[in-house]
Amino acid sequence: MSGGTSQAIPNSAEETNLNAYAMSDRATAVTPSRTAAVIPAAGRGVRLGPGAPKALRALNGTPMLVHAVRAMAASRAVSLVVVVAPPDGAAEVRNLLDAHPLGGHTPAEVLVVPGGTTRQESVRLGLAALPADVDVVLVHDAARPLVPVDTVDTVIATVRGGAPAVVPALPLADTVKQVEPRAVAGEGGPERVTGTPERALLRAVQTPQGFDRRTLDAAHEKFAAAEGEGATDDAGMVERLGEPVVLVPGHEEAFKVTRPLDLVLAEAVLARRRATDGF
Repeated sequence: MSGGTSQAIPNSAEETNLNAYAMSDRATAVTPSRTAAVIPAAGRGVRLGPGAPKALRALNGTPMLVHAVRAMAASRAVSLVVVVAPPDGAAEVRNLLDAHPLGGHTPAEVLVVPGGTTRQESVRLGLAALPADVDVVLVHDAARPLVPVDTVDTVIATVRGGAPAVVPALPLADTVKQVEPRAVAGEGGPERVTGTPERALLRAVQTPQGFDRRTLDAAHEKFAAAEGEGATDDAGMVERLGEPVVLVPGHEEAFKVTRPLDLVLAEAVLARRRATDGF
């Protein structure tokens, strides 16, 4: 043989198999397995009235956004929270979060990035900020500040169990009517009922919605040019992609704070938590 560095040659098929197994084991050890949460918080929240964006409204003296970040970071499986701020408000949101530390167990990293003009664009910008080793992504509404950690953990576990998209949801308590849109019925006039869906087949969905990252990336890439205001529900984009979406039980405290009365209810939930478990 000529000079140079020699390379070991397996002596048998058994040794070859053992070497292959060892290489496979090493590859498994470096497989990405981090979970990150993306919180789009660039909206104005006009239904709560004039003033600060909805996510920055105070709830028990603390901005709703801070409550939402803490809710995601409360899960030990979440190692990164990406907050998507208003396009011109990233510095303000960063200062706000720095003034309200997460506390509790070893805190997750919190990253703030500027958002877009629609929720869909903001989520896409949040996804673009994720490091390569994140393989499970939660997308959570900043306006759902009180989701329990058990719900977060259930969503993550179901994605890691093989589901490409997971949504927490609750059965409907009210009968739902399908109507003729006001644009057809006439602005300000009564809306004509066109049908009554079977309530047992309907669910009210919540967040965080959980996704295999590759699936969510593919959905946003394919539907990036959606018309109008874009998608308000990431699971709906995955449905359009043709991938299965599954539901897990939601929680009544994961309601969306949209109107002034919701703030009153949220304050009551926090007061009960303080009284019962020192939240």
